[in-house]
Amino acid sequence: MSHTVRLRETLAAVPAYKPGVPTVAREGVTAYKISSNENPYPPLPSVLSVVHDAALQMNRYPDMAVTELTQKIAQRLDVPAEHISTGTGSVGVLGQIIAATCDPGDEVIYAWRSFEAYPIVVAIAGAVSVQVPLDPSSRHDLPAMAAAITPRTRLILICTPNNPTGTVVHQDELEAFLDAVPADVLVVIDEAYLEFVTDARAPNGLMTYAARPNVALLRTFSKAYGLAGLRVGYGVAHGPVAEALRKTAVPFGVSTIAQQAAIASLDAFDELQHRVDALVAERLRVVAGLRHQGWHLPDTQANFVWLPVGADTVAFAAAADKAGLAVRPFPGEGVRCTIAETEANDRLIHVARNFVVARTF
Repeated sequence: MSHTVRLRETLAAVPAYKPGVPTVAREGVTAYKISSNENPYPPLPSVLSVVHDAALQMNRYPDMAVTELTQKIAQRLDVPAEHISTGTGSVGVLGQIIAATCDPGDEVIYAWRSFEAYPIVVAIAGAVSVQVPLDPSSRHDLPAMAAAITPRTRLILICTPNNPTGTVVHQDELEAFLDAVPADVLVVIDEAYLEFVTDARAPNGLMTYAARPNVALLRTFSKAYGLAGLRVGYGVAHGPVAEALRKTAVPFGVSTIAQQAAIASLDAFDELQHRVDALVAERLRVVAGLRHQGWHLPDTQANFVWLPVGADTVAFAAAADKAGLAVRPFPGEGVRCTIAETEANDRLIHVARNFVVARTF
């Protein structure tokens, strides 16, 4: 006799995460993956050395409290260590945040389109996503988000720079928004791309969190620090919230290798800053090149550009793939393209130019 195992009904509403795909190898063409917002630079030698040493201990459980890295982050940010909670990348910490704030049926407000993990993690918890459309400039519509707050709202996510459009909210806009949020609703500022920001109007997340008990920060070592494959991120929040995040963390989730690599990366940030500066310079060059072709692009502050090609999204992705570039298409909306190696960026500009010409005639 066969039986069907009873699973949670809410899983039927969980959308699938679509990771960036690699390109298909083509003869005589170097393929570039610019679909996952990865740092194109290889690991620093100093970080690799630490990873090698840490790997010798892989038969042992890691420090569950992530003590050494927590202390290092706290010192770097000049915040109390008890305000830090680590996890398996910023997505892992996001899951901890939702587990700590939401019962089934509670509401989570965020802009859309934004980071595609948001609806997944919310749905898994049995909570309800309240998606507020971006404004015509592909930026967060904070007044509309404030208007969407109800008695069931438990969490608000603000992704700045926003993934996939790259836009930032401004400090004055954020302050006005936070003044309208009830004190018992947690507002999380997702700063995964913080290190690439050069806009002076962008929020000072640490200052904002310090002044408001219902504000937390979400950060990662995956992007600027180049540790995407090791899965380590952290949250910064006031004591009661940070303690709740530690309670909802997966035990031993952050490996010893990830912890030691993150510590080494913090120690080597002057070296990493040169790489970040180079990527920002490439971003400016790519944006200028695309705008010269007539593209209307949002003002990106991340390590990627957003091409709002709408109905032509799939066609653009196919043209890029033919040229050996894997981009991240969001069908019907646009294409996100990571700033990568110089040759990859040159090729993106070339593909975009040919695409404009093909669509013009």
